Amino acid sequence: MGSIVRVAAVQAEPVWLDLAGTTEKTLALIADAAGRGAQLVAFPETWLPGYPVFLWTHPVPEQLPFVARYHANSPAIDAPEILAIREAARRHGITVVIGLSEKAHGTLYMAQAIIGPDGEVVLHRRKLKPTHAERTLFGESDGSGLQVVDTPLGRVGALNCWEHLQPLVKFALYAQHEQIHVAGWPCFGIFGDHNSLGTEASMAITRTYAIEGGAFVVVASQILSDDGALVFAVDGTRPPIYTGGGGVARVFGPDGGLLTAPLDPHTEGLAIADIDLSQIDIAKAFADPVGHYSRPDVFTYAVDRTARTPAHVGAIDDPTLPHADLPAAVAETAAV
Repeated sequence: MGSIVRVAAVQAEPVWLDLAGTTEKTLALIADAAGRGAQLVAFPETWLPGYPVFLWTHPVPEQLPFVARYHANSPAIDAPEILAIREAARRHGITVVIGLSEKAHGTLYMAQAIIGPDGEVVLHRRKLKPTHAERTLFGESDGSGLQVVDTPLGRVGALNCWEHLQPLVKFALYAQHEQIHVAGWPCFGIFGDHNSLGTEASMAITRTYAIEGGAFVVVASQILSDDGALVFAVDGTRPPIYTGGGGVARVFGPDGGLLTAPLDPHTEGLAIADIDLSQIDIAKAFADPVGHYSRPDVFTYAVDRTARTPAHVGAIDDPTLPHADLPAAVAETAAV
């Protein structure tokens, strides 16, 4: 593992509610990042097939056609579109962190996948707690995805959007000595910039993540253009969506410093930085919240990373099932 790593953060507009179109655009962005020497490229939250802005802007009855279209364009983790992205990562020898609306049978999850330069998925995780209106469309995850993984570039982790506002979720990754963190964000323009959902507040908590965790943070975000907003028209009427671009792609250093020049929030592009992992040692010499600056004698913290399933279906005497030690009649009922 070398000390210097070139990373790229995507700031772009998806082909809204169009899985095939957004996948094609993804492949082009991967090639662009690799052609510019990037070893890692990060995509925004639910990049495939775009963030569901209709959850915040439409009454529930008007959402239903968009919900149906969103389900139809949300890929399974083993879908052909994900396989194509994996192949692009392998072909270009680049690590890809992709955000997707993952379809698992009848439920959607706000997922992220870290794909190594060999095309293998080294981490598949889902947003632990969708935020506010998102909970009407997406399911929750268990703790199994709260992982930092070893890669040829260093120890890499990822979170979505307001997971960066949850102190215990963040600490779970800090405790695994994360070096490169991908922060996936949606299109901020829909919220304006005057509340806790806007750009200024969200970038403040992302910058705080870099300082607290002593990690490099690669921030990827979507753009919503005026033309893009027309996708969400109802009966030909453009919805009351504030667009304003909304892009915020950037890279923060472990001391909180901004390492990339700000991109125009209306313009697609890549925020690219050469990061020196040895700088983490300097940052953590001042404050390491999971090392010399911690107090485990005062505070106790545990993370349950057990993968959960809503039903255990199998033989009554299967020793891996939680009811295996129950009386047969009770176990039979528990297994159904």
